[in-house]
Amino acid sequence: MSEQTPPRRAGAQRAGQNRRAPHGWPHAFAAVLASLAAMAVVAGLGLWAAGAADLPGGAFPSVVAAVVVMAVGGSVGLSGDAGMIAETDAGLSVLPLSVSLVGALVVAAGFLRPLRHRAVADVRELAGWAARIAVLWLLLLTGLGLLARHRFAIALGDGPAGEIGDLLDSSPEVGFRTDVPLTLVFGLLWLAGVLVVALSVSRGAPLPARLLRFQESVRPAAYAMVFLLLAYAALGLAAGLVVAATRGHAAETFAVLLLGLPNLVWLAFTLGLGASWEGRVDGPFGLPMPRVLDEVLRTPADSTLSLRTLAEHDGRVWWLLVVAAVLVPTAAFLMAARSPARMRAWQHAVHMAVALALTVLAVCLLAGVSAHYGLSLLGIGDLGGGLSGLVELRPHLWKALLLAVAWGLVSGFLGGVLARRVHRRGEVRPGA
Repeated sequence: MSEQTPPRRAGAQRAGQNRRAPHGWPHAFAAVLASLAAMAVVAGLGLWAAGAADLPGGAFPSVVAAVVVMAVGGSVGLSGDAGMIAETDAGLSVLPLSVSLVGALVVAAGFLRPLRHRAVADVRELAGWAARIAVLWLLLLTGLGLLARHRFAIALGDGPAGEIGDLLDSSPEVGFRTDVPLTLVFGLLWLAGVLVVALSVSRGAPLPARLLRFQESVRPAAYAMVFLLLAYAALGLAAGLVVAATRGHAAETFAVLLLGLPNLVWLAFTLGLGASWEGRVDGPFGLPMPRVLDEVLRTPADSTLSLRTLAEHDGRVWWLLVVAAVLVPTAAFLMAARSPARMRAWQHAVHMAVALALTVLAVCLLAGVSAHYGLSLLGIGDLGGGLSGLVELRPHLWKALLLAVAWGLVSGFLGGVLARRVHRRGEVRPGA
């Protein structure tokens, strides 16, 4: 009787683990559907606040689908047609990061939930669970990609352009449609990145035995970086709500918050570190908030966006440096406090430098903007009464990365020193 007890106990333990960690298709479908639904709600509310609900031809659902597709890195192409004697040229490359952030948080929570209360998971288990989510993700993303297409007619007005267009039957149109295969590729990469970050951040998620040796250095740093980005998003949200309540134009402000809040606050994060960006705003397009960005970039040639150039228009931007000087060391302290006590201060400095450089690299790649539209009739450009426009914003990448390494080394060392008294894991070696 006693010889049979251990197998029964082991079987009961396995059964309990299976009950606590379901990996079935219904759970995967719930995680994917909840993520895409949350993204659609945020995108829809943001577009409604921006006035897109009044678009002609029942275009609103298609535009919402397009924004969700763009939020996961999908490819939405613009096209134009104005007859035999007219030409249009358009392009758009921007991520609505508010929508992306909501989707990432929801799908990450759905991915991690069945893995709670586990110490170790083998590679096949994690790969199988991720594969179920990926398959359903691709299926639903395909449906969104097919929905995200529409065409709009552009009114030329009552001036010469309108008269020429009516005479030659050349009413311009602009439309958008999703490149579904390319969207699936980038959408899958986006999902893989989110799941990897989720596993890297969560203390309670199990890892394969071969990867356990990396968790002491990777997980605290990943947690600190997620905290840093979410802290900036929370501060930006609070500031946006204050602006909406006190300065009017609440609808426009909420549109920015629901569609592009991280685009602005993570840009501010890099500027606070001392990084600079380059770009230009021309025509009717522009950066919706804050106005100082538009003022700096609305020049005939490319302009540099930095704390110095922004301060020439509004001295309050120096507070971005203060915010960075508070939040970055705080993140370094959290990283050190969650790390084993045996780690020395110089190790924390290296970990923080690498993590901060990767985070700044991700922000620089995600927060760039490129949008242009042009209309010409009979070879004469911009006959649409100011319809042509351009918005570009790109980082000085190497400068940003070098500054991130410097901030990481200093703040990581300082955080390691300050966190010595709060360590709870392991013992501090003499002379550390």
